[in-house]
Amino acid sequence: MLGLDVGTKTIGVAISDPLGMTAQSVGTIRRRGLHEDLKAISGLVKKYRVQRIVVGLPLHMDGKLGEQGKEVVSFGKKIEEYLGVPVSFWDERLSTVAAERILLEGDLSRSKRKKVIDKVAACLILEGYLRREKSSEGGRSS
Repeated sequence: MLGLDVGTKTIGVAISDPLGMTAQSVGTIRRRGLHEDLKAISGLVKKYRVQRIVVGLPLHMDGKLGEQGKEVVSFGKKIEEYLGVPVSFWDERLSTVAAERILLEGDLSRSKRKKVIDKVAACLILEGYLRREKSSEGGRSS
């Protein structure tokens, strides 16, 4: 699975291991327009043989979808149409805050945090999704 933290300037990217147990940050995509963004994501989908994309959904604290959230949903649907890979959305309300806290605990300077925060947030988004998938599998009988 591929995890994306979609921002206005960059897209943080994370990838899961083949068993869907862990997530690892793999970088960021500098936004250059819809077509270029889709091409960059397509390259990652091919490189990592991605079967599902998880996009962080920025909801308001009350759970409602704002303008940024609507743009992310629209972008996610365009990814799905362009690549033919299923796209799921994951509530990312606190992922950037959590990423900032992790980086602060790691004692990174502000300039270094700014360079990596999107890919750390993407990793947290994908980890949250993977945890939910694992816990829902635990309730199923084989």
